[in-house]
Amino acid sequence: MSQVKFEKETIRTTGGAAASAAAGVAGSKGGKHDLAHEMGEALTKGGGAGGYLAAYLKQLQDNPLRTKMLTSGTLSGLQEFLASWIAHDRSKNGNYFTSRVPKMAIYGAFISAPLGHVLISLLQKVFRGRTSLKAKIMQILVSNLIIAPIQNSIYLVSMAIIAGARTFHQVRATVKAGFWPVMKVSWVVSPISLAFAQKFLPEHTWVPFFNIVGFIIGTYINSHTKKKRLAALRRKHYGDGSGRPSSSRPGDRLGERPGDRLGDRPGDDYDRRPGY
Repeated sequence: MSQVKFEKETIRTTGGAAASAAAGVAGSKGGKHDLAHEMGEALTKGGGAGGYLAAYLKQLQDNPLRTKMLTSGTLSGLQEFLASWIAHDRSKNGNYFTSRVPKMAIYGAFISAPLGHVLISLLQKVFRGRTSLKAKIMQILVSNLIIAPIQNSIYLVSMAIIAGARTFHQVRATVKAGFWPVMKVSWVVSPISLAFAQKFLPEHTWVPFFNIVGFIIGTYINSHTKKKRLAALRRKHYGDGSGRPSSSRPGDRLGERPGDRLGDRPGDDYDRRPGY
């Protein structure tokens, strides 16, 4: 999911991270800004100048790509685990820690993070020093109309392969089915989260903030997709138009067959869904 100006090329020393964070929200006046001020403090203070957020920002400044790779890999793996738990999508051993969890971690670390790093760096380079209203609007348009489609397309291709797609037709079908829904989510979430960050957060805290936003939205989309896939598999196997397995069948709570679980074998998501 694309965001505009995730990071600043030069980040202030971490010793002043907490102070600058507080200064970014201290100008708010009136009772309606109290909650926003407290949220900004909670998101940026991190236990003081030597807190966890200050340490993270220091690493982001000194080793930007490595820090992003570790962050994205961790969050992607955790996202897959939580989505499986929410959707009750277990492995054949009854675990939510499926083979997709490490695969998602690899995707986040070695595909998503480097791609985002390069694209956002190019965007910032093109618009560096341009602060007019026209330039800001153009930056948002380029981000949402060029960068977001590239990131989302590669995301969908990666998810199709992780889910078991092995042919060009299967990958293309996944991208075609998911592209516009994912783009619509990007176009709704990106402006809202960006507006919140611009108003309440200093720019050097935008990277962790957008990581959190992306993690929440990604978990929701992933779990929703898993629920739909499991419902389709149940209809395919049991012919129950309601999407619910018959109570007389073994293992029907999760759409299982005796001695096996759906969606755990390579290619299950594609070879066993209607139309394949």
